[in-house]
Amino acid sequence: MKLTLAEPKYLKESISIISELVNEARFKVTKEGIELVAMDPANVALVIFKLLSSSFTEYDIKKDVEIAINLSNLKQVMRRAKPNDMLTLELDPENKLRLQLKGDNTRTFNLPIIELDEKEQKIPDLKFPINIKTQSLVLNEAVEDVDVVAESVTFMAEAKKFTILAEGDLSQAEIEIKENDSTKIKADGDGKVKAKYSIEYLKKMINGSKIADDVSISFNNDYPLKIEYKTVDKVMLSFILAPRVEND
Repeated sequence: MKLTLAEPKYLKESISIISELVNEARFKVTKEGIELVAMDPANVALVIFKLLSSSFTEYDIKKDVEIAINLSNLKQVMRRAKPNDMLTLELDPENKLRLQLKGDNTRTFNLPIIELDEKEQKIPDLKFPINIKTQSLVLNEAVEDVDVVAESVTFMAEAKKFTILAEGDLSQAEIEIKENDSTKIKADGDGKVKAKYSIEYLKKMINGSKIADDVSISFNNDYPLKIEYKTVDKVMLSFILAPRVEND
């Protein structure tokens, strides 16, 4: 296996974001690209990541490979990648992942491959009556606004309108996002959809804005939320977040 990236940004940023939610993970390297599906330790959030083979300048793989890695170790190495470095990933015979950064000089890092006992995560088959596509910055600003007043946030949507609402002990924040040139709201039916989610998790997920300018948001009544960031022919990073169900 020998994979070379001329733009390490997509892998670097994705690993940085994923490592905020998951400590250790198993990557699958196939002819199509590098994939990861991992659950956070609290079983609240699922991360789905794909770095397509078309984003690599060299993609030489004889057979599918699975590599389990400590993500905080990988993140530390990826932090050393400069924007113009060429990044090469190889498996060495001693069962280590070799990362080589080539710029003005050549730096080589070897990371141990770990044993992961956890079972393979499956991507749930979710159906959503509402889908909102907007600029990543719009969601970022809204999450930062509600973070000022509460720990959880309510997403509400209907045809042509998406509202993000949070209530603290005394404070309240409401952000209304209407359909326009940069925000498209696709709703099946006329009903209003409403669910509550953790702001702490959302703050980690919206860092996906570092790899894509737009974001897709899908949810349903008291149902998981799906947030997806995608750069065509390069990378996809999506999150599924369990709802916060209120105890009345």
